[in-house]
Amino acid sequence: MTRSALLVTHTGRRQSTQHARTVARDLLAAGFEVRVIAEEVADLDLPPEVTPVEIGQAAAEGVEIVLAMGGDGTFLRAAELARPVKAPLLGINLGKVGFLAEAEIDHLDQAVKDVVDGSYKVDERLTLDVRAEYGGRVIAESWALNEVSVEKGQRTQMLELLVDVDGRPLARYGCDGVVCATPTGSTAYAFSAGGPVVWPEVEALLLVPISAHALFSKPLVTAPTSSFALTVDPYTSFAVLCCDGRRTWDLPPGAKVTVERGQLPVRLVRLQPRPFTDVLVAKFALPVEGWRGSKR
Repeated sequence: MTRSALLVTHTGRRQSTQHARTVARDLLAAGFEVRVIAEEVADLDLPPEVTPVEIGQAAAEGVEIVLAMGGDGTFLRAAELARPVKAPLLGINLGKVGFLAEAEIDHLDQAVKDVVDGSYKVDERLTLDVRAEYGGRVIAESWALNEVSVEKGQRTQMLELLVDVDGRPLARYGCDGVVCATPTGSTAYAFSAGGPVVWPEVEALLLVPISAHALFSKPLVTAPTSSFALTVDPYTSFAVLCCDGRRTWDLPPGAKVTVERGQLPVRLVRLQPRPFTDVLVAKFALPVEGWRGSKR
């Protein structure tokens, strides 16, 4: 039976395209069918044996693994293809900072060898499902791995949001917006907005107000079974709904956004899992050495 892999690449980076060619050739040599997004083929100058595929659920259907060559943006783009068919996803980081990638470019050869040998484990990451309604009809439905945000649509006007948790009113915020995040997304937008860092293994949801003019504006960590409802005040300006910084919709005053745990997780490939503490130290360059030496 032929083994297959889908390669998703940040073609805007010369380094990405060079390494993508190396990965494609190595996988082909190992007997893999290598699928590549059709619109990326021309930029990658790949061997003729690769299989171009159109963007959509069929792109990753039946593949053994999806490889994302780039930063977190490329990873999130690949996740959109891998999640519906439950394909394992390996991120190969080409940037300086990123929490979604497992392999670094300096260990590319070993990463490909581990893929070929099947020497990896797969973790499931909690996701979010989101639905926006207005006037009794659904105006948007999507999902997110990192976060769902509802933010003001006009720079000069504050957004008024009523926030419910588990069907009960929590607070009305005059704010720039509210972020609903997963533990995976706790180091992304939610972190920038002042939210806590949550270990990926923890099953929880996060709610983080952005620049809220309120006495109670602390970030919240709730049960994974919780649901959030964010209602745009009918007398405020319009808002913008955004999922993972990639998919956006305008929300008219009076629109209601519901966020809850996603029905489908994202399956992440882990080659040589490291303690999350070590990941934090490396990504944020946290000081762990002083005049007394290293803390062990």
